[in-house]
Amino acid sequence: MALSEDAGILIAQGPPGKNPAQCFLRPDKANRHGLITGATGTGKTITLQTLAEGFSSLGVPVFMADVKGDLSGISQVGQVGDKLAKVLAERGLAASAPAAFPTTLWDVFGEQGHPVRATISDLGPLLLARMLNLNDTQAGVLQLVFKIADDDGLMLLDMKDLRAMCQHVGDNASDFTTEYGNISAASIGAIQRGLMQIEAQGGSRFFGEPMLNIADFMQTDADGKGFVNILAADKLMAAPRLYATFLLWMLSELFETLPEVGDLDKPKLVFFFDEAHLLFADAPKVLIERIELVVRLVRSKGVGVFFVTQNPLDIPDSVLAQLGNRVQHALRAFTPRDQKAVKAAADTMRANAGLDVAAAITELGVGEALVSLLDDKGRPSPTERAYVLPPASQIGPISPAQRADLQAQSIVAGVYEKAIDRASAFEELKGQAAAQAQAEKEARAAAPAAAPGAAARQQAPAPSAPETAPERGMLDELGDLMGGGRGRRRASVGEQILKSAASSIGREVGRQIIRGVLGSILGGGRR
Repeated sequence: MALSEDAGILIAQGPPGKNPAQCFLRPDKANRHGLITGATGTGKTITLQTLAEGFSSLGVPVFMADVKGDLSGISQVGQVGDKLAKVLAERGLAASAPAAFPTTLWDVFGEQGHPVRATISDLGPLLLARMLNLNDTQAGVLQLVFKIADDDGLMLLDMKDLRAMCQHVGDNASDFTTEYGNISAASIGAIQRGLMQIEAQGGSRFFGEPMLNIADFMQTDADGKGFVNILAADKLMAAPRLYATFLLWMLSELFETLPEVGDLDKPKLVFFFDEAHLLFADAPKVLIERIELVVRLVRSKGVGVFFVTQNPLDIPDSVLAQLGNRVQHALRAFTPRDQKAVKAAADTMRANAGLDVAAAITELGVGEALVSLLDDKGRPSPTERAYVLPPASQIGPISPAQRADLQAQSIVAGVYEKAIDRASAFEELKGQAAAQAQAEKEARAAAPAAAPGAAARQQAPAPSAPETAPERGMLDELGDLMGGGRGRRRASVGEQILKSAASSIGREVGRQIIRGVLGSILGGGRR
């Protein structure tokens, strides 16, 4: 990895010759986003690590998910082994000066890094429906559950809050039907089953407080290097919907939290989405549209987003069009879909008169790539065939002892380790149920004392009915029409209207819980 103040980060270099091609990623174009693709074992992880080192050296913080568990080596000084030295000699490349980079480790499960949490309310119904794999009807009922919680001033912070709220809405569905619409028991049951599945996968640890402060991702050390934030995702990959939802939530937090800054000399943060196909697999159209919108607009917040995946066809065209910087590793054209992917990748990269891009994609060796990066005017450069430079840090994972030492010395050590469980919807609903049970108990206890008086009233002769009914006026008839006739116990229409109006006014002045779901573009905001 090499830096140039004028050109940027040198990430790849062509074979030795008279004028070997050098591929520089310009920092002022990094927020135009990028794409790293290639089949398994072709060198995507090394490219990602080399890019992360370059950004860190420029003082730009980085976030990346460690899907295979081998990116944590960026925290340790690298060594050039015999095998690597031989490869570099064959390719005419110079080894980078060994270096380590400031690193913060994170883990949704709190086992291999600092815990990462979000509240149910902040995640919101759209992303939560995606995580629970709900259909449109079930997702609509989940929206109603959130709306009722908002109207009643009930905070949804963790999993037990949402479970209690779903049970409350299901048990009292008839009371909410007029104002909110039909709430089927089947949909409530589907939501509860989905929550049980997430809990079984350990996802309940993700929900709660203290919630992640996105500013903790954007730190630099005493030497001015940007911190590399690594999310341990090897275990998280067993729950792909949780993984995808978590990354989308983090991107939405960045979009919502950061101010507009326009085009900067270098990004405020670079965000790598590894295994990006999980973000879009079976995603509803509305969610893909929101992702496209966020990717397009987060650029103005100074955030660069790089998608890492095996096949360029994994990325929807609407999102692919936003990715200006491309690093294409080898693809294998074994199937018709593979052949289509090769053609698609070749067609989206700028042509080079001396290079057959489509043919080269299938011929690339490990660590070799086709590179097209944005120039100083924001135009894709002609595609070059080059070797990705090896990282200066350690290639491969660190030991458990090194991981523990990193966590102990971290700038956020002790901040997120202890969960906070403050009073929220679960406690409120539990208190209401207890109060109602106590009131019923007191009413039953008071019943015997009232019995003698009731018996006396039963023994008293009933008053004789008048021989003739009194003359009824127009107001009496109107009263009957309004449901107020004599002897009726049911509330009149007028009373129902007054009750409904009072309830609406009470809810209107009640405190609202405002959630951020993919930022303010989804109509939400931060609490």
